Amino acid sequence: MNNNVEVAIIGAGFSGLAAAIRLLKEKRQSLLIFERAPQVGGTWRDNVYPGCACDIPSHLYSFSFAPNPNWSRTFSPQPEILNYLKNCVEKYDLAPYLRCNTEIVHAEFDAKTGRWNLLDRAQNAYSARVVISATGPLNRPNLPKINGLENFKGKAFHSSNWDKTYNLQNKRVAVVGTGASAIQFVPQIAEQVAQLSVFQRTPPWITERADRASSTFEQKLFKVLPFTQKLYRSGQYWFRELVGLSFVGNEFMNKVATAQARKHLTDSVADSALRQKLTPNYKLGCKRVLVSDDYYPALCRSNVALITDPIQEIRAHSIITQDGTEHPIDALIFGTGFVAAEIILDAKIVGLQGRELIEEWKQTSPEAYYGLTVSGFPNLLFLVGPNTGLGHNSIIHMIESQVNYVLEYLRILDQKEKNEFLDLKPQVQRQFNDTIQEQLKSTVWASGCQSWYQDSKGKITSLWPKLSAQYRKETRRAKAEDYE
Repeated sequence: MNNNVEVAIIGAGFSGLAAAIRLLKEKRQSLLIFERAPQVGGTWRDNVYPGCACDIPSHLYSFSFAPNPNWSRTFSPQPEILNYLKNCVEKYDLAPYLRCNTEIVHAEFDAKTGRWNLLDRAQNAYSARVVISATGPLNRPNLPKINGLENFKGKAFHSSNWDKTYNLQNKRVAVVGTGASAIQFVPQIAEQVAQLSVFQRTPPWITERADRASSTFEQKLFKVLPFTQKLYRSGQYWFRELVGLSFVGNEFMNKVATAQARKHLTDSVADSALRQKLTPNYKLGCKRVLVSDDYYPALCRSNVALITDPIQEIRAHSIITQDGTEHPIDALIFGTGFVAAEIILDAKIVGLQGRELIEEWKQTSPEAYYGLTVSGFPNLLFLVGPNTGLGHNSIIHMIESQVNYVLEYLRILDQKEKNEFLDLKPQVQRQFNDTIQEQLKSTVWASGCQSWYQDSKGKITSLWPKLSAQYRKETRRAKAEDYE
């Protein structure tokens, strides 16, 4: 295929594939999809830890234009989600446009030609009029700095780099962190290990998962009458938008959600001392709310200990906590999540006047216009960019809204000369981001806790401050007057 295309997509996870499918549906066939790994899937390819699954129901965590009536469960596991993405590649014939094992490391805009010049790690050159960055935020493991970690002689790995060759059977295992990944794999490994020590810094709010197997009747109904699946998906979506009110300033809804989470904890943990350790002291939603039915019961097992004393140091075969207790261990697993708020890419992105985007974002915090475009970087669009994450609903809905905007942007560009480009006006970006940060002040995410929603400066760069329905409404049209 020609290395000079109209559109280059970087990343073949959910967002990159969504963009490619919609572009092809619009008969825009001059495109390439670059993926640094050997296969598609993004976070659903990389995370293979036991119990890995989505915490949004499958019928909602899938493309609206590619429904799957055969989901095996309400919350389908990782292999099934990965298969879904592979099936989409096949169904929409994306293979000819895919370049796997191809990592773009340099992207530079040429104002004379109105095109982006791209280089991959093997120094192959490409050119594109428009670049869509679809690398996603959940790809850089957050590894805490712990005194003495380099001295540990046992097995150590992060949940996103799970070592399937290591046998946990009858081992003494420490889990550091109690994030979304940890609450999924802790119940899975608790049954195998001799002793499991879970080191918790801050307890998460956890609500009921209510996961169940899909019935054959449901699957057949959704297959024969597709509109029933649409209705089911729509019901799930609007229920979650209702729940989302508790995050964006509705105190009554927040109290209702908090009461439900407290009841879930009380019903699951009989031991009052353990229950006290597991009760958060911050407002529900300030940190990511997790869903699980088996995490609390796992912590009640006789071979599992929840440790809340801070870690002082790690030694060759043990962890020492600040109270002086030594906890002997054979393996150390980090369930400490990802660095999502900083948006650091391995690629160097150079825009107008030699400006380097990632370096600028390090200084100023990541920001964009609706998370999509950045002033000084023409014809570059981000999917799941700054301030487009959600705390309550499916990111797929946001991705599809963003792709709607991308197609609108391309229609405006179609009306220009081949060497012309669209550059976001700086005042449009400034005004938008000032408004967003002002709106975030009244949300639960700004209620006083520290979370991965914030960057190192304490600025909330990950989340959209309103409901996802509002985002869709505001991104339905791209306005030519926002661009120079």
